[in-house]
Amino acid sequence: MTDRAPMGLALRAYLAASPLIGLVGPLLLRRRLARGKEDPERMAEKQGRATQPRPEGRLVWLHAVGLGEVLALRGLIAAMGRIDPGLRFLITSSARSSAQVIGANLPDRAQHQYLPLDAPRYVGRFLDHWRPELSIWAEQELWPGAVVAAHARGIPLALVNARMTEAGLARRARARGLYRDLLARFALIDAQDDRSAAHLRALGARGVRISGSLKSAAPPLAADPSRLAEAAAALAGRRVWVAASTHAADEAEALAAQAMLWRADPRWLLILAPRDTARAGQVAAALSQAGLPFARRSLGRTPAPQDAVWLADSYGEMGLWYRLAEAALIGGSFGPVGGHNPWEAAHFGAAILHGPEVFNFSNDYKALEGEAAALSLRPGTLGARLLDADLRGIGARAQAMVQRSAGALDPLAADLLRMMR
Repeated sequence: MTDRAPMGLALRAYLAASPLIGLVGPLLLRRRLARGKEDPERMAEKQGRATQPRPEGRLVWLHAVGLGEVLALRGLIAAMGRIDPGLRFLITSSARSSAQVIGANLPDRAQHQYLPLDAPRYVGRFLDHWRPELSIWAEQELWPGAVVAAHARGIPLALVNARMTEAGLARRARARGLYRDLLARFALIDAQDDRSAAHLRALGARGVRISGSLKSAAPPLAADPSRLAEAAAALAGRRVWVAASTHAADEAEALAAQAMLWRADPRWLLILAPRDTARAGQVAAALSQAGLPFARRSLGRTPAPQDAVWLADSYGEMGLWYRLAEAALIGGSFGPVGGHNPWEAAHFGAAILHGPEVFNFSNDYKALEGEAAALSLRPGTLGARLLDADLRGIGARAQAMVQRSAGALDPLAADLLRMMR
């Protein structure tokens, strides 16, 4: 028996219209497939048809949307698995890129599927097959049909790692009634920071707690040992730094810095990993225009001694790039994006460098900079700071911080497991 939950006009209207998603779903998926946004071998999952069997035993279902959010769940899974080694985990996500990367970084006893479109028959198929004992949603995306259906079946719901900016609150405020009714179905709501907690309360959430970000406690990204050995041999004697998860503004800074470094000392090599590999052609054109010879990962090339840049236009290899680099420029920080996750680089002792725009991770960067474990840069200063900064010391301090975070998620994991009993 589930607790009675509110069902206001906005939620009723959404649920009444949601069968239409099932009618237009096949057309929508075909269009996305034509644009390369869907995996042709796993399209059925978007309609609730499982492509893997359900494992025996108790199953925890965790959902996140994007790449960073999905990877952050691994620390929570590890903590829950330490407490109860018999648990099994189902991770769902929406984006094709997140599926490709989590596939190379799956925790023990975990499987991945795409979350189906939010149509009643699709969600029903999904829940009929997987029958989870707990549903955990991460960050801020909630699919009303799936949330209501899980709650109606008596599956406990938790929202973790919740983050909401002022802009996010403003977008959701117009549908405040809908969010109030959805959040009322969650037995546990855990926010990253005070600001997010206040915004969730403004939408009607009750009992919001604060545990910080999951990202600092996530395990290190994986890397294929044979590929790592091959790359390390090819780059022997080079001074390697990486620009990770970049956007156009970050790339402009990175290319200017690398041009200065490489012309002064050709041992310097930049590994340039765009956030969206579909932009690789655009990035390659910028490299050519800058006069920087480069090797392109997607063509199977490793850099020759005369190459200045390795264009890492591949998914799922950030663990490889971070292992090779002495410094990492974290992308999204020189434009309006608001920064990306610094903790993945910290695991490997890479010195963390970033631009001024890190509002998506303001608490994380504040903590790092408080221990001199990250370096904030003004535009145009990247090359000079790579030359004069204590990269080894910055990287070591960041690595020590991320190592201290081990076990930080155990209290949250224990509370989540108690919900299953």
